[in-house]
Amino acid sequence: MKESNIFHDVRISVLDLAAIVEGGNATATFTNTLKLAQHVENLGYHRYWVAEHHNMPGIASSATSVLIGYIAGGTKTIRVGSGGIMLPNHAPLVIAEQFGTLESMYPGRIDLGLGRAPGSDQLTAKALRRDLRNADDFPQQLEELRGYFESNKQNPKSIRAIPGEGLSIPIYLLGSSGFSAQLAARKGLPFAFASHFSPDYTIPAVELYRNHFEPSDVLDHPYVMLGVNIIAAETDEKAEYLATSLYQSFLSLIRGRPGMMKPPVDSMDELWGPFEKMTVDNQLRSSIIGSPETVKRKLEKFIAETGADELIINCPIYDFEDRLNSYTLIKELFLK
Repeated sequence: MKESNIFHDVRISVLDLAAIVEGGNATATFTNTLKLAQHVENLGYHRYWVAEHHNMPGIASSATSVLIGYIAGGTKTIRVGSGGIMLPNHAPLVIAEQFGTLESMYPGRIDLGLGRAPGSDQLTAKALRRDLRNADDFPQQLEELRGYFESNKQNPKSIRAIPGEGLSIPIYLLGSSGFSAQLAARKGLPFAFASHFSPDYTIPAVELYRNHFEPSDVLDHPYVMLGVNIIAAETDEKAEYLATSLYQSFLSLIRGRPGMMKPPVDSMDELWGPFEKMTVDNQLRSSIIGSPETVKRKLEKFIAETGADELIINCPIYDFEDRLNSYTLIKELFLK
């Protein structure tokens, strides 16, 4: 009897944080981003998302819509979108026009993932928005944005998003707590949860979403996408070595000094103290690191526990060839 494969019913996609590595720059990052998108498209990954961050020396995706257009223009079939656009940073009309433009250029390939966090610190958020509106108005912003995609031709006095009006652009709500889970459930929208940096709330948020889901014209049953860090290599030892770049990135974050992605090191012992190690380990404990056999075992457990419909995978690896290889090894697990 053939062994059942829990992976067969789960889509896999890519979350690219557009990391700028030490010794590199934004130009090199964008070149590698497009190469990675073409690579995973050839492998059969479902979608490719980039995320809005600002004032982060190690992340190049601040002009998220521009980068999405670059990726979509250099690929052919893979869906491309935002994971996500931080809506409180923008006027909903601007986002409707930007994504209406993208969808018009690349029909049927554009996703709009939305979050309510600033994607940066409070000073940067003020520079972006000029006024620090309370993110509690996110539901109203969402409805305003969705309204621009509806047809308003019968009301000549209404504000219209051109391009954008009348286009069917899938909207996903992103979150790292319960707020967006509840809102996505109430609106009948697909929900994407940031398991890769918020492991404590993964199961509660997913259960909250599923238990309160209300069918809509968009979706008749819950759809859960989970972000997950995976570092796959030929051996557990090499994967653990590659993972030290991720550990250093989070160490810089908790110290309040975010920077470029650093090359891996043989040992983290001289770089962090016991409390820092505990903090990083806790925040990254849902990360999956190892050989294909180890990754397969841990992924099976993760999927069984969460019931995820889709995994959106971040491979935070310093060396680009090792990063390509990680996505290749992961995809092979889903083909067996």
